[in-house]
Amino acid sequence: MATSITDVAGVRVGHAQRTDEGWLTGVTVVLPPPGTVGSVDIRGGGPATHETDALDPTSLVPTVDAVALCGGSAYGLSAAQGVQRWCEEQGRGFAVEGGVVPIVPAAAIFDLGRGGQFGNRPDAGMGYDAVLAAAAEQDGHDVGRGNVGAGTGAVLGMGQYKGGVGTASVELEGENSGIVVGAIAVVNALGTPLGDRPRQPSPHEDQGVTPPRNTTIVVIATNAILDPAECKRVAASAQAGMARALNPIHTLADGDTIFALSTGARTLAGSGAAVVQSLIQLQSAAATAVELAIADGVDQAEPVSNSAVDLPRWGA
Repeated sequence: MATSITDVAGVRVGHAQRTDEGWLTGVTVVLPPPGTVGSVDIRGGGPATHETDALDPTSLVPTVDAVALCGGSAYGLSAAQGVQRWCEEQGRGFAVEGGVVPIVPAAAIFDLGRGGQFGNRPDAGMGYDAVLAAAAEQDGHDVGRGNVGAGTGAVLGMGQYKGGVGTASVELEGENSGIVVGAIAVVNALGTPLGDRPRQPSPHEDQGVTPPRNTTIVVIATNAILDPAECKRVAASAQAGMARALNPIHTLADGDTIFALSTGARTLAGSGAAVVQSLIQLQSAAATAVELAIADGVDQAEPVSNSAVDLPRWGA
């Protein structure tokens, strides 16, 4: 059975998408258990993000109620409002007088117009549907891969091939056995996968045309106990997984973003200086999980044909 981010107990994933005439986009929501701590690391030159400042380790609220991964570029970030509405209905969020304020960070890929209509992009309703789908899942459920959710309109290799959603997990060894790091990636990269196949030139390069805008966005989750600063360091270290999986990466035309979540169920081995070694082991595993999730997203993508996109999968 394939590994996934849901190997981290309590983490659920839901997708919503539209592929009918004029549409090719969607939303993926990662719904962690209440009390999950999080942070973020952004390396791309053109990010489309929401509520990432709230994930700074020096900010007031350390917890994350959900993460929304969206199509639609900056327009698609409105999907987070639907996720926030669902969280409020469930009483999930930072308690304030009179109610709660859910913390729902989001990041989006550029897929505008890939279904044929530039104005067809995710909205709050699609975000609400995606989080409903996540909440309906059982613990440890299988995760939809390929051209689903935020990966519905994803492409890679300067628009030559289909991208998509992929997921994977890694379990630590030795004294940290039982600690799991999972990742889910939406692969919409300017670059192409690293591996045995040589990078093929794109028509865009030959013609001097500006290539499509892109982004690879990732959520990492672990059951290890981490504070927000440690989550941020894990997210930063995991960017190495992107660099091992895709080339080029972190370009001016990408919005590459990694969120890191800690459900806080297990304590890392060691104390004092010894726990640093455990943190390094966790950071290394996070990079591997991201690398595997990106490869999975590329492998699971299927050709999609409509008025605007008729692309093969990489290596097909």
